[in-house]
Amino acid sequence: MVHLSSAAAALFVLFSNAGAMVAAQSQFTSDVSVVCVAGQCVEGFTNLSMGAVLSSNDLPSSILLLPGQYAQDTNPQLLHQGLTSSSAKLNTSPGFSNSTTSSSVSLPLDVSLQPGLATYAGANYTGEASFSALSSNSTGQFSAESLIISSNTFASLSSGLILWDSIPDMSQLAASAIPSSNNLTLSSIQSTSCSTPCTSGGVCTAQGTCSCKPGFTGASCESCSSGFFGPSCSQCPAGCAQCDDGLTGSGRCLQFEVANNATSCNCQNGVCGTNGQCACNPGWTNASNGTQCAACAQGFFLDSNGDCSVCSQGCASCADSSGTCLTCNPSFTQSPNDRTQCIPPTTTTTTPSGQLCPDGSFNNGTGCAACSPLCQTCTGPTSAECVICGAGRYALTLGANSTSGSTCVQTDANGVCEGSNGGLVADNNKRECEACPARCTTCGISGFNVASTIDQLQCTGCLAGFVLSQGKCVESCPAGTFLNPSDNVTCTACSSPCGTCAGSATFCLTCSNNQLASSGSCVTSCPASTFSSGGACVSCHSDCATCSGTSFNQCSSCPPSRPVLANGRCVPTCAKNAFFDTATGQCQNCDSSCSSCSGAGPGNCLACSSTSNVLRSGTCTQAQCAGGTSVVQGLGACLSDLVVLPAASGTAAGALPTLTGLTSPTVVEKSGKSNLEWWQILLMALGCAFIVLLALMCLRRRMRKKRAQATLVFARTKGIENRMGWRARLKRLFGFGSKKKDEVELAVFDPEAAYGREKAFDTHSRHSQIFMDVKSSRSGASSSKPKSKVSRVPVPVSDMYIDANRMSTSDASFYTEVTGVPRRGREVRQPVRDAPRPGVVPIGRHARSQREAASRYSSSSYSSFTSSLDRPETLPDLDDGKTPTPAQEYMRSLQSSRRDQDLISLASHGSRRGEYWLKPSHTGSSSGSRNPFRQ
Repeated sequence: MVHLSSAAAALFVLFSNAGAMVAAQSQFTSDVSVVCVAGQCVEGFTNLSMGAVLSSNDLPSSILLLPGQYAQDTNPQLLHQGLTSSSAKLNTSPGFSNSTTSSSVSLPLDVSLQPGLATYAGANYTGEASFSALSSNSTGQFSAESLIISSNTFASLSSGLILWDSIPDMSQLAASAIPSSNNLTLSSIQSTSCSTPCTSGGVCTAQGTCSCKPGFTGASCESCSSGFFGPSCSQCPAGCAQCDDGLTGSGRCLQFEVANNATSCNCQNGVCGTNGQCACNPGWTNASNGTQCAACAQGFFLDSNGDCSVCSQGCASCADSSGTCLTCNPSFTQSPNDRTQCIPPTTTTTTPSGQLCPDGSFNNGTGCAACSPLCQTCTGPTSAECVICGAGRYALTLGANSTSGSTCVQTDANGVCEGSNGGLVADNNKRECEACPARCTTCGISGFNVASTIDQLQCTGCLAGFVLSQGKCVESCPAGTFLNPSDNVTCTACSSPCGTCAGSATFCLTCSNNQLASSGSCVTSCPASTFSSGGACVSCHSDCATCSGTSFNQCSSCPPSRPVLANGRCVPTCAKNAFFDTATGQCQNCDSSCSSCSGAGPGNCLACSSTSNVLRSGTCTQAQCAGGTSVVQGLGACLSDLVVLPAASGTAAGALPTLTGLTSPTVVEKSGKSNLEWWQILLMALGCAFIVLLALMCLRRRMRKKRAQATLVFARTKGIENRMGWRARLKRLFGFGSKKKDEVELAVFDPEAAYGREKAFDTHSRHSQIFMDVKSSRSGASSSKPKSKVSRVPVPVSDMYIDANRMSTSDASFYTEVTGVPRRGREVRQPVRDAPRPGVVPIGRHARSQREAASRYSSSSYSSFTSSLDRPETLPDLDDGKTPTPAQEYMRSLQSSRRDQDLISLASHGSRRGEYWLKPSHTGSSSGSRNPFRQ
């Protein structure tokens, strides 16, 4: 409960470190304070009752910290010095900490109000302070001139006003918002963090869960706990084991608590004592399994009704269900006609004539002696030796320890046998005392006489946990009856027109004649805030004014305490920037200048949306803070309004001491540890990596340009510079130009001089050009080392032939000669005898040996023979010196002419070697052809 004194000039103590403060704002003590927010500190007179006081041995004065977050580098220097001091301590005002003791400071420091409401007796958060946390009991009347509400929290007043923001001066609110007496009644303080709003039975906490009031339960506190009833979930009456509970229950007791219940001492047919022992009802004893009072005693048997019935007279023990006698009493014999009966002995005298003793006497050995007056027949003079009891008396089974097993007793007016404590009733048929039914502790026959039957027996007392209904012990009262509260045992019939009732005969739970039960009465139609269900008028949920069901989300209209109807639920408030319009029954938006409001227009603001405005008479106006200060965020007041700045030195107010670092910026000393955050380090690393990548790209581009320049110089030196026109460059820029096949430079010299010479180029590269130096033949020029004019002709890589000693994949073959494409694989070299020097095949006069050498050598060796065709030498004889045939002469002429044509064509056109094999040559008709193969 929040309650504050209404005295305007009450004295109070802010903190022990800050010194005494006077509640009256117009008076100040000689003590001064430094008041800080993050980034700004002022020194002056103040009597604030909120925030936290920072003290340290390194500070010239204590510092009052207003709400905000303070970090390692918070300005100014004086504040930084106090926050980072090793001796710093912190004292907090009510509501700003869970503890009132001093504690050390750890950064970052968050000075904020705990979830709840703090009220102050004076304006601008001065005077006596009180704090109310978020809880179900934060209700009651209070008087305050200013208040602070934690973030994401609202306070609901009984007048319907909803407070969302801190109010530095209640007098600055609109006149329609606050009563003139300023006495307010708090309904609840709740957080807005609950995804599903709580009902009136709970309060939303800062953790986002509903804290239920006593008696309520559920995720939204929407129902009553077991044993609680009514809209406020009141507790059921004391001593009631079961009552009409629930939100719609009446609270009437349906079953009372039972002391010494039989189940508490493992007793089925008996009464539990205080010592935990069970006193069995007559006819019952402990069972062999250990359960107390669960088996029939000696002389009794378990009948079909579950009761222990007495065996027939003279039978000591009998079988369950059938009652067949198992053993008879002494002197009795079992009847051959009825196995449930035992025949009594025949009494005789000792007279010589053998005369029988009459009833009422017995043979004592010398004659007939009279029986006890209680006996009709007997075997001895005592009442315990009766065989058949006398008139008006009944046999009471004594158990196995008795000689006769029974005795004869009288009964009272209800047929209860004498000495049985009401547990045995006379049976005129058996002439014995019969046990009460199970669950009955006492029983009797009303108006008992000799004509009464055992079927007329009724229970008069029941075991604990059972109730008495129409002479029987049952677990609960049947329909149409109620448990009489006078004895909490007897079921009493309800009065008309009740169908069922509780507590009294006239308090109806249901009604007959198609009427509806409402609050114990029978009506024809349900009153307001109720609806018809199951023959009764059921109350709506306490959140609803009218409803269509009992649930909290089935409201049709809402009460004034929860006026907003949303999705079938009644909630206490609209959104923060809206208010509830009673005229339309809808939520309306506040004016744009208001953070929260009590009505429409700019004159009903409760707080301002702009941080440069303050509230004046319900309207947000420009703050115009003095002394260069600004509005403190979350407090709605200028810092100059919270701290009275001192007058100039020498005036009546006195001069303040000079404090260093009050306005100077924070200087954070460097230390060995990095103050950078992880994300800052990551960004720096990524930046460095980008710079390195950019440098590598620039270096690569520069190297490519240098290579291009070197290539250009080489091309100009060789006279092969390819100067592209602007049209070719434009086509290549847009991808229309087709790149020529790359060529590499190859110098072809004299075959004999090329032997053993190292090749000065890479034969595997297909990205450079090949140039063939072709000798221009001069007639009549011959020498051992002829000097030839060389012309440079580009040759495709595919036409390049490599020395057979170095790469066999370029050796000449028939396939190569025909297609001009070098082989892809390496040929297997054949072993030879007396192989000549590689690359040279002997030619001359011995044609046969020349042909044999050519056939013995591999293709790689034989390729040197084809290369020898390029030399201007005499062709070898093909027929070993014999006169050549016309075909041979034709072949020699073709070889000679085509060799010269090949070299000339290769030099002039750059044609591929071997193409002449594929050129068609028309030889004319077969008759006129010069080709000897066609003749």
